[in-house]
This record gives sequence, structure tokens and C-alpha cells, in this order.
Amino acid sequence: MAEDEEFLEKLPTDLIFRLPPNFDDVEDERRHRKERLAAALRIFGKFGFEEGVAGHITARDPERTDHFWVNPFGMSFKHIKVSDLILVNHEGKVVEGRYPVNEAAFAIHSQVHQARPDVVAAAHSHSTYGRAMSALGRGLEPITQDVCAFYQDHGLFDDYTGVVTDLEEGKRIAAALGGHKAVILRNHGLLTVGDTVDAAAWWFITMERSCQVQLLAQAAGPVVPIEHDNAVLTHGQIGNDLVGWINYQPLYDQITREQPDLFD
Repeated sequence: MAEDEEFLEKLPTDLIFRLPPNFDDVEDERRHRKERLAAALRIFGKFGFEEGVAGHITARDPERTDHFWVNPFGMSFKHIKVSDLILVNHEGKVVEGRYPVNEAAFAIHSQVHQARPDVVAAAHSHSTYGRAMSALGRGLEPITQDVCAFYQDHGLFDDYTGVVTDLEEGKRIAAALGGHKAVILRNHGLLTVGDTVDAAAWWFITMERSCQVQLLAQAAGPVVPIEHDNAVLTHGQIGNDLVGWINYQPLYDQITREQPDLFD
């Protein structure tokens, strides 16, 4: 992407600066995605994003691109290891792993991955502030620097018909997402995507926090929005997946040091 190239040109060449790795071997890339997926799930668990058996993060398989890795149905985010992840095909069948898939995870994520070949990962969970924001049936407003990452870059699925268990509903969610990085599912919660697991997870985390900030600010009184041109500028500065990946690295470092058993 042009935004990523422009960002990379500004980086120092004589200092250590981490960037997403490239892979020559598909097995190495698969292992990397699975490790990042397990770590993201642990972070979601640590942040309290799970609600019973609801919530899922998926990572497209680098070789079988119509398959995705996902957390098993009924397992706590806080306990998931790399070896627990399951691989699901385009028919919703578990082709690798020992556990069943969440029916809603397949219905939603399969359609998102199919509609967006640029997306490697998608994250959805029933987080507290995301659900509260979704109940209002409107989007995020440009009231802070951080939320500008989503300025004109998130959709609204303005409907609710029960638990998502069929592919047609998943297709409608994918259509509401469109080409954006996120969508608010009315009366349901948030869904984010990225070209890495790290980016998709970061967008969910910062979107959840942005929902919290907007709810707090609007409860306190009239808010002062960022002007359109400045919001557009800020989106260009912080809204691409590479910046999302970079923002996520401190969280990845924390969880892998605290909970190294996730690599098992």
C-alpha cells in the first residue's frame, strides 16, 4: 500500500525498528500466524473481552487460503495454546484440531475472509464498551486522535436478527464491513480486520477503548469534534495496518513474557 511505503521511507536506517516479517517457507509462516493468534486470544482474555463462549479471532491459512485457524468452541481465551487452535475449511468442517468450531465464528468469518482476500485476520468479541456502543446504532465520532484511525473507515451493520448462524447473515455483515477495517454490529458488538493478526487485534483493542471514551465524553457533556480535514490527515498518519501492527508489539511482548506456555 502507498501509505505503508510512505511510512517506511520515514523510518531510521541506523536504529533497531521491528517490522512484520517476510517468509520463504509456508510452514514457518503458518506457525507464525498461529503463534500470533494464540497470543491475541490470551490478550483478549486478559482484557476481559470474552463473554461465555462468544468471541473469536481467525487467521487465514497461508497455503490453503480458503481455510482459517480459529479458537475452539467453548475454550477460555485465557487458556488457549497454539496446539489448541483448529483449522476450518470453506464448508465449516474442522480439518485439523481436536475441538469443534463455533457456528457463529464460521458464519461470520468465512464470509468476511471470502469477501476480503486482502484480510489475513478478523477479530470479533462481545466486549463491554463495544456492546454499549452498538446499542446506540451509530458510529464512532472523531473526538480524539486515536479514534481517527477509524474516521470514514468503519461501517455499521444496522440490523439485528438473533445469533448469527447462517451464511447469508455473514454475507450481510461482510457487505456492511465493505473495504473498511472495522464494523459495528448493532446490538451485538465490534468486528475488526487486518492484513496481520497483530493489526486486526490492535484495531479491536483501540476501537473498544474508543467506544469507552466516546460513551464517557458524551455522558459528561457536549463533545468538541476534530475538524474533517484534520481527522482525514490523522487517519492517514495512524490508520494503516502497518501502524496497527507496530502499536500492537508492546502488548505481544507483554503477553509472551507473562504467559510463555501459549506457544505449546
